Amino acid sequence: MSRPVTVGVDGSEGGVAALDWAADEAELRGTGLRLVYATRWAQHQLGAMRVSHEDRAGDAVGVLAAAEQRVRDRQPDLAVTADEIEDAPKSVLLGAAAEADLLVVGSHGLGSVRGFIVGSVGQEVVADSKRPVILVRPGNEESGAGATEGRDRRKVVLGLDVTEVKDELMEFAFDFARRHGVLLEIVHTWHAPFAQRHKAAEDADMESAFSHAVRPFRDRFPAVEVSEVSAPGRAAEHLVEAVSDARLVVVGRRRAARGSHIGSVTHPLIHHASCPVAVVPHS
Repeated sequence: MSRPVTVGVDGSEGGVAALDWAADEAELRGTGLRLVYATRWAQHQLGAMRVSHEDRAGDAVGVLAAAEQRVRDRQPDLAVTADEIEDAPKSVLLGAAAEADLLVVGSHGLGSVRGFIVGSVGQEVVADSKRPVILVRPGNEESGAGATEGRDRRKVVLGLDVTEVKDELMEFAFDFARRHGVLLEIVHTWHAPFAQRHKAAEDADMESAFSHAVRPFRDRFPAVEVSEVSAPGRAAEHLVEAVSDARLVVVGRRRAARGSHIGSVTHPLIHHASCPVAVVPHS
């Protein structure tokens, strides 16, 4: 049985953007869609702001019902389940992610006192999830599979370190590009040494490393068109620029990383990318 696409629901603008993206992706993948809503305050929240579980459970009924109706209007044939879970948002999202094909979270929502506080919690979930997490901001949910404007976004961008290729990252990016029928643009950067070698030799080495890294996945996904962007400098800066017309950008996070560390490339992309960001955990 296939895992569902799961989305954190809270009724905020960011949560609605994530819901739309998740519904389109679940329809494209042929899986079900699971909606989850947390009904317990985090430990650090002020007592004066807390609402009883009964009140929050009542909120959950309304928010989940509205979310289900929105999905039915958008993707009428999609199987949807909805769960109100009495636990803190981070725990709910991580538990849901463990059972999902992928988890979708709105990357804004700090102004709401209900549901998920997705600014800090979303980042914590990205840091700890063992499954891919997609972060969607209001205004870029049109890059979902079912949106008209999203169909104009004709590529997926992957940030790749050719010296340390991770299969999980490559597999996710190639598979996503295949499902959506779009170009996969692979961006890899390097730090130019102070005393540079001959440029032709350097370019040849980079081309050879890239070809070696990508060849096994080209063979597995022959229908995927691949382009290469190679440049010296900081990866995050090049990726933010590359995703201006992208449907998704794919970056990685080490599973062994501790605390809230999500990497020097992933962190700025979460805040500055103009399209949804897929964070894929890897060994």
